[in-house]
Formats: sequence, structure tokens, C-alpha cells
Amino acid sequence: MASEPRLIRRLPEHLVNRIAAGEVVERPASALKELVENAIDAGATHVSVRLSEGGLSLIEVTDDGCGMRADEMALALERHATSKLPESLIGEESALERVITLGFRGEALPSIASVARLTIESRSRETGEAWKRVVDHGDLVGDGPAALPPGTRVRVEDLFGRVPARRKFLRSARSEWAAALDVVRRLAMARPDIGFTLEHDGRRALQVQPGERLDMRVAQLVSRDLISNSVAVDLVRGDYHLIGVAGLPTYNRGVADHQYLFVNGRPVRDRLLLGAVRGAYADMLARDRHAVLALFLTLPAEEVDVNVHPAKTEVRFRDSALVRGMIVSGLRQALSEGDRRSAQAPDATAMQAWQVEPVAAPEPVFSPVPPVQSNLFARPASRPAYVPQRLGEAGVAWRGYEAEVMALPEARAEPATAPVPEGEAHPLGVARGQIGKTYIVAEAADGLVIVDQHAAHERLVLERLRAAGAGEGDAPAQALLLPEVVELDEVDCDRLEEAAHELARFGLILERFGPGAVLIRSVPAMLGKGDPQALVRDVADDLARNGATLLVGERLDLVLATMACHGSVRAGRVLSVPEMNALLREMEETPRSGQCNHGRPTWVKLAHGDIEKLFGRK
Repeated sequence: MASEPRLIRRLPEHLVNRIAAGEVVERPASALKELVENAIDAGATHVSVRLSEGGLSLIEVTDDGCGMRADEMALALERHATSKLPESLIGEESALERVITLGFRGEALPSIASVARLTIESRSRETGEAWKRVVDHGDLVGDGPAALPPGTRVRVEDLFGRVPARRKFLRSARSEWAAALDVVRRLAMARPDIGFTLEHDGRRALQVQPGERLDMRVAQLVSRDLISNSVAVDLVRGDYHLIGVAGLPTYNRGVADHQYLFVNGRPVRDRLLLGAVRGAYADMLARDRHAVLALFLTLPAEEVDVNVHPAKTEVRFRDSALVRGMIVSGLRQALSEGDRRSAQAPDATAMQAWQVEPVAAPEPVFSPVPPVQSNLFARPASRPAYVPQRLGEAGVAWRGYEAEVMALPEARAEPATAPVPEGEAHPLGVARGQIGKTYIVAEAADGLVIVDQHAAHERLVLERLRAAGAGEGDAPAQALLLPEVVELDEVDCDRLEEAAHELARFGLILERFGPGAVLIRSVPAMLGKGDPQALVRDVADDLARNGATLLVGERLDLVLATMACHGSVRAGRVLSVPEMNALLREMEETPRSGQCNHGRPTWVKLAHGDIEKLFGRK
């Protein structure tokens, strides 16, 4: 059966607008983004947003920008009408390559008006006259004078009310509210010179003042703890300038929802940029943790294409390798030069265990005890017949100087042969002992420092390996008396053989030994004693996991982190006082020593004030 011929015809205007709305207005947060961007482009100094039910029933954006005349308002509701492209650029082919405003397509307002009830009120600063225009799902239903201060107010109601196919795909009001809050937060972060207010269902959820410092604006919108747990990023390469706030590796999250990236003041979600962030933190974060940061990249407009998607959240760079390299270098440089900090606040749960109020003692249960021996001062011993098993307060039987009650100190560090150095000269203090053969306890001028010896030494070994690989010549290698053979899958052997030249620079010398085996001739000298076979297997796993997706330098960083883990001081090893102090001094001189290669803190500090609070002195 022959098919009937199909005529080509133009689509009706309302249908065209609804198709465009499907690309521009995916959800309430999408409409809100377009309206707030219009307010920013209008030169507003303050933007106020009101939402109801996450934007499902009401979105209202008010600004104090330049406003619009009545004829401009009518034109703004037509498709592809915009004031964002200067008259001098419209006729040029390169017009879209030099866009500096957030909006430029002229699609947002007509798209929103085709799927909602849209009310625009605006007062032009030039004429001083206010006008109002109402469009209900594509139909003009109101047009006349209005009363409001200079600026513009836009109301969006009943979004997708007559498009049930779209309405049913929207999420709950709570989910839509979360998306809308994220939109306002990102735009407020991009423009610290503008004040923002956000209200939801009558409750003020966000308010920032205009003219704030960038780092203060970021911390206010993300987390106030970021101020004390971050470093500043500032890197310039030619016309490219990268600034921002980067959280310390130990200040991280389980999801990547606190990574904010901006290109020429435009919030973006770009895979290239997110991949660069992962690469920069690769050896400082566990694989299931994510950094907290806000990065602002400024570059010539013609070097980036913002006309990739109608939502304008994706961009393409003319020199993507340069941008990626800048982000990796800028973050690593900031984390290296900032200081040796980690997120220093002790874990809240652990602190609560110290701060629990004493519970009232139950009725004492008495049990006989042997007589107490005489004390150190030869005072006649007190010999109570019974003592309570659990005491709320010290009773008669407690004497701090009685030998059996207060046992002689044990497991202390050996006496120093030289005078103990003062802690004032060293930020991490002076070693006083070791706990559980794992943690070094040091006394600093301003508090008590506890160091995880394995985590700390792991970072030190990694930085030594890096420094050795970055210098001239290969790193020192320790030849094995008898080369060891490691049996692996043929694919793993192929990967190791391909990377053998780079691995040799760090002292790990391998040779192919048949289809499914590798011969280990030497290991990095600084790793000391260890299990060479386990090391090579872990390196092969790293290459398999990351070899095809990362740049050579980033791949080697992960391999070096694996090597460092094998060569570091293990928990459970008893250290002498000189060894502990040597570890502390090297930590003070080593970049990124505040966290291990997996993002955990290497040391924490209890300030004198915190200790006094534990004992009720403050």
C-alpha cells in the first residue's frame, strides 16, 4: 500500500514556542535561571526571588535594573528578540563568539510564556513609566500601565498547567526547590557585587549583600567552615586567569554537589573542568570522596563557545588542554603553597565522648578488696574494707599518691639524652610519646598535636618520590639480590611493559618475563623493605583502572601514591623519640602534609582552650 504524500508546512507559532520551551524550560529551576540571568544582564544591584512549592505554582523575580519600555516589553516576548547583542555585532559572523552577557538567544521569555501564565511589570529608568503585560500559555490576556519602582518584576504561575505530559515528569516540590536553590546559589556566587534574596513559601532561605569579597561570598553560600578549611587559588597564563577557593583535601564530601565552576562569570557544568578537578585531587582524596571548591576562569570571549546548548550550561574551549592544565596546576600549587593544614577540628562524635556529663552513680555494689600498701611517703596506709565499684566522685579510698591506686607510669618514651626542645619553635610541637604504636603525641605551643604516623609518612614518601622523578636523572633504586617474578594477566603485563620506562624513573625497574609474568629487578630505594610483588600487583591495578582515562602525569601520580603506601611506616611500629621528632620536622617542610594520599587527615590538634573545656575550666 503506497503511503500518502506528506506536505511540508510551517508549524504554528504556539507549537514552535512549546518545542523551544522543551529545550529551555525543563523544570521550574530552568525558568528561574533564565529570569535571574536577565535581571543580572539588566544591570541590577539587587535581585529578589520568591518561590512557592519549589516554583511549581509561583516564580517571581524582581530586580532594580534598567527596566523596559512598553514597546520593548512587547518585543521581548517575541522569539529571537534580544538586547544582549550590540547593534555593531549583529551583522558580523563572529557575533556569538564575543558574547559577554549571560543571555543572548532571545528564547527564554516567549518559551516560558507558552507553557505558563507570565506577568511582566517593568519601569524604564529612561522614561519613568511603568507597564504591565500578561501572557497566559501563549495568549495575550492583559496589557496596560502599572505601578512599581524602577526595574522589572516577572511572575511565572501554573508552569506546565496546560501541558500535562510535561507536568507529570516534574519531581516533587521538595526536589524542585533544591534545584532552584542551587541555581540561585550559583548565580549569587558568580556575582558577589550583586545582592540576592530568596524566599520560599514565605520563609527567607538565602540573603547576601552586594559588594562582598569573593571568598566571603563563597563561604556564606557553601559553608562557613570553608573559610578556615580552604586555600586561595590564583593563576595567570597569558589572557587566562583562574581564581577561586579550594577546600583542603580533608574537607570533603561524599557527593560532588559542592563543586562550583564559572567561566567568564557564567555557571557551567563541564566534564572537562570536573575531570581536571578530579585529577588535581587524585592522590589526596579517597575515590569515593569529592572536593569542595569554587573556581572562576576568565578568558577572552572568542576563546570559549557558550552557544553549545540552549541552557547555556555547557561550553567548549578553543584550547581545552590549556584550561585543564591550568586547573590542575592552580589547584596543586595552591594546596602545596598554602600551608600544611588539614581540616583540624576533631570529629564531633569523638569530642562528645569526652564531653559527656557524668551520670549519677547507681546504688554502690560493694566487694572486698585486698589491703592497700603504704604510700610513697611512708604514711600509714588507709585500709577501707570496701570500695564502690563505680564512683561518681572520688571517695575515701581514692588517694592519688597511693601506689596500688595510681600505678607507676608505663610505656613512656625513653628518656632523652639531650634537653627536650621547646615546642614554640615548631608548629607541630615536640614528640612526648606514642599511643597504641600508631599515634604520635606532641606538645605544641598552642595545644596538643596527635599524628597518625602511617598516614603522615605515606604523604612524605609520596612527595619524595615526586621530587625524585621531577629532578634530573632517575630516582635511587634498590636492586634485588634475586629478581622476583610476578605472574599477572597478559593484559596487565602489557600495561606494565608500556609504562616500564616511566616507572624506571622512580626506581621500579621491570622486565617482561613471558606472556603472563613480569620480572622485578629493583624497587625505589626510599621504599625500604616491603613486598615487591604486592607493589607491582597494585601498580598494575592502578594502570588498569586509570590508564586509558587520565593523562600520563595524573596516571603516574596515582601509581606513586600506591608506591608510597607500600613504603611508609606501618601502624604498630614502635618509634623512638628522635624518629618521631624527625617525622614531625619533615611534615612541617613538606607540601600537602596535612592529609595522606587518600584524603584522611594526618594530624589533629586540641588547642589549650579545647582541653580546658574538657575539664570544665572554661
